[in-house]
Amino acid sequence: MSDAAQLTAAEVRAAAEAVKTALDRHLAAVERRTGEDDPAVYEAFNELAAAAEAYDELLYDRYDEVTPFEIPGADDSLPPYAGPEEPNALSVLIRRDYAVVEPQRLLAQAQRVEAAEFEDGADAEASGTVHGALGLLFGEFEPDEIASRHKEFGLEEGDSTLWVLAADEPAEPGEWLETPFEQPDPQQVVCRFDVSSVFDDDLEDDEEDEEDAEDELAEDEDDEGAGSERSDADRVDR
Repeated sequence: MSDAAQLTAAEVRAAAEAVKTALDRHLAAVERRTGEDDPAVYEAFNELAAAAEAYDELLYDRYDEVTPFEIPGADDSLPPYAGPEEPNALSVLIRRDYAVVEPQRLLAQAQRVEAAEFEDGADAEASGTVHGALGLLFGEFEPDEIASRHKEFGLEEGDSTLWVLAADEPAEPGEWLETPFEQPDPQQVVCRFDVSSVFDDDLEDDEEDEEDAEDELAEDEDDEGAGSERSDADRVDR
């Protein structure tokens, strides 16, 4: 075996040991969990995922072999946390998508708001258009209230996400107002929460696969039972 091959084999072995260490750290973090969103558990999870991915890649490169683990890709997960250990500030980034599915309901709600706010009644220029109605409603209600009452406003929920980013110091007043939605540093993200119908679709697919497997198993058992009955019948005839 060449020196290069020996080095590669040693790298694979080292990567395997790193997975074992990360696995122990993850279990320890879970056992010491202080809450549902414990950042220590989140960090240990990311470290374990990174270690498993590195091992999987080296194992394939050296031995053309794979692991049974499903490692999240770069587009599906965040990199390991590299922010301050004791953050003194945080930023919460929220995105919620909606579809306007009932414009007339939206307009009616906006007209009610405007009629209550202004003595001279509704202004057709503001509440008579979809974009004007949206401006009125989002100016009147908090985003969380709209999220909880979206059907009343003729809206349908789409994907949503919430990111919590850690920082050493709070931003200065007005510092980021001109560009509030610039791409955040993923390594500063303490935790994130995603909501999407695609997750429901995945769950339904898994349930359908399980049902298909159960049906196949039941059919196999029925076939085996029928075979046993035929064998018994054959013995009686003989």
